[in-house]
Amino acid sequence: MAARSIFLALTRNARRDKKIPFRSMSSSIEAVKQEAITSTHEGSMDEFTEEENDDLKSRIFRLRLPKRSVINVLQKWVSEGHKITLSDLRSISKDLRRSHRYKHALEISEWMVSHDEYQISDSDYAVRINLMTQVFGIDAAERYFEALPSSAKTSETYTALLHSYAGLKLIEKSEELYERIKRANLSLGAITYNELMTLYMSVGQLEKVSLIVDEMKRQNVSPDIFTYNLWISSCAAALNMDEVKKILDEMKIDSGCDENWIRYLNLAKIYINSSHLANSDLCSLVESEKGVTQRELISYDFLVILFGGLGNKDKLDQIWKSLRMSTQKMTGRNYVCILSSYLMLGHLKEVGEVIDQWKQSSTSEFDGSMCNKLLEAFKEVGMTDKATSFHMVLREKGCDPLDESR
Repeated sequence: MAARSIFLALTRNARRDKKIPFRSMSSSIEAVKQEAITSTHEGSMDEFTEEENDDLKSRIFRLRLPKRSVINVLQKWVSEGHKITLSDLRSISKDLRRSHRYKHALEISEWMVSHDEYQISDSDYAVRINLMTQVFGIDAAERYFEALPSSAKTSETYTALLHSYAGLKLIEKSEELYERIKRANLSLGAITYNELMTLYMSVGQLEKVSLIVDEMKRQNVSPDIFTYNLWISSCAAALNMDEVKKILDEMKIDSGCDENWIRYLNLAKIYINSSHLANSDLCSLVESEKGVTQRELISYDFLVILFGGLGNKDKLDQIWKSLRMSTQKMTGRNYVCILSSYLMLGHLKEVGEVIDQWKQSSTSEFDGSMCNKLLEAFKEVGMTDKATSFHMVLREKGCDPLDESR
């Protein structure tokens, strides 16, 4: 069960620092650089850029520093005779959130709710709850939610608060809120249940994921792609492959799954059921799956965890080759999962090759902090020899995460 232990340790370490997402941090570093430049030259940059592209979004994005006010920009824009539509505000807010500029996005939300001409939707309230969590913390988000009129306490705003609780691993608060949602007799969609499933995955309570799926079925709520993804991942982490097969069969008859999704399910079942798949056949199958989108694709990670736990290196090699051949964007998590599996099996040569591939990747920048999390995960479950070996390989490849952290 070492595979399951490593999976759980990795998940805990990945979410321990909530300000650092489980992915490359290059964008964050770049943002810091840009803010440093802006703090010195912001006036001249604004003047230069304003002549090139003078629209509302450009003015807001030129602010850079969180302490500068979006409200002032909006007021100036209106004073110049321009109109600001609700659609404009929602679009700019979305782009700001994508750039992790939560304080500025919250100021746009404040403008929206303080102007009576705008018809605020449940989604607008939900976004504001999440922004309050990011900027002021969960207590502020709770107070805001409780102060909403009863008409605004909908499944969408409840789910937004649940999302904040789940992100902070507040199990008791999440479960209490879910009971409150049920008492309110609100119509729920899959996303609310997915939040609970994500929470239980993150804290290692894998057995509760299937219970949530059972609850969905009792409430006649149809699972979506992410429900299936979480459900399968929980069973795979527990190495319960009989259950995985049942889920795949269930998905195949689900009317919500399109043709591309069904083709991928067939491929996943071949991986699970076949012990003598030729490389040539594998290549042609992977080529046929290139139409599957990133959002629809069940992560290959659960297959890597499965065959790593079973000690099947041949399958690991095949799956890793397949993933690298596909057109899907590789992620840091893909690399960490295959590294952990090869390490557990003691294949240091392959570990070095994966590190080289990661360093040369054009889709996922090598992240030393993620390797450090992997080191910590092996130590946490008592596999210090594996951690030592991994550290040695990293040093040989010139990417020692411990050196980078000093």
